[in-house]
Amino acid sequence: MTRVAIVTGGSRGIGRAAAERLAADGQAVVIVYAGNKTAADEVVAGIEARGGQAIAQQGDVGDEDAVAAAFQLAEDTYGGVDVVVNSAGIMPLGTVADMDLDTFDKIMRTNARGTFVIGQQAARRLRNGGAIITISSSVVGLRFPQYGAYAMSKGGVEALTLILARELRGRDITVNTVAPGPTATDLFLDGKDQATIDTLAKQPPLERLGQGEDIAEVISFLAGPARWVNGQTIRANGGII
Repeated sequence: MTRVAIVTGGSRGIGRAAAERLAADGQAVVIVYAGNKTAADEVVAGIEARGGQAIAQQGDVGDEDAVAAAFQLAEDTYGGVDVVVNSAGIMPLGTVADMDLDTFDKIMRTNARGTFVIGQQAARRLRNGGAIITISSSVVGLRFPQYGAYAMSKGGVEALTLILARELRGRDITVNTVAPGPTATDLFLDGKDQATIDTLAKQPPLERLGQGEDIAEVISFLAGPARWVNGQTIRANGGII
C-alpha cells in the first residue's frame, strides 16, 4: 500500500523540499499552500515528471475547515493519510517592545494554532502506523533578539509534541518535531543583508547554512523508518547549539 503524506507549506522552502523528498521515497503527496498556486503547481508538475504522485490544495492551516478539506482530498484521491508534515510558518521579526500585536496574532495563528489544528485532524484521521512531523526552530534555544514572538510560537510546537505522542498511545503513530537552524530559504533570507547571512553561516562547525534538502532528509527518516523515535525534538542545525 502506498503511503500518503500531507505537506503544509509545500510550495516553497523546507515544505517543498520535504514534499519532493517524500514523493521520491514513493509516497503520494498532498501539498497544502497558503496562496501561491503557481509555485504549488510547479512542485506538483515536477513530482509527476519524475514519476511520483502529487496534488495541491489551497488552505490556511489556522482554519479547521480548510485543514479538514485537505485531509478529505487526500482520502478521496489516495485512500487515506499516513504522514503529516506541518511546514507552514511565518517569521515577522521585532522586539517585544515594538512588535505590533496584530502581527503577533498572525504569527500565533499560523505557527501555533496552525500546528494544533493540523495535529487535531491528524489525531482524528491518520491511519495506524503513521507519522506526524511538525517544524519548530533552533531559535527556541538560540534566543536571538527580535525573534521573541516567533520563538514563542515555536516553543509551543515543541511542547505539544510529546503530549500528542502520548495521547496517541496504542495506535503506532509517531509524533516528532524538527527544529532547523539557519536554512537558506526565502523565509530565512528575506530582509537580511549579506553580512548577517555570512555571520550566521559561519556559526555551525560545518560553516554553512542548511539547505532544504538537509531538513527533508530528517523528515524522510521520521516519516518512514524511524519507528522508535517518538515525542522528540530534533535540532537539525549543523551543530550551531
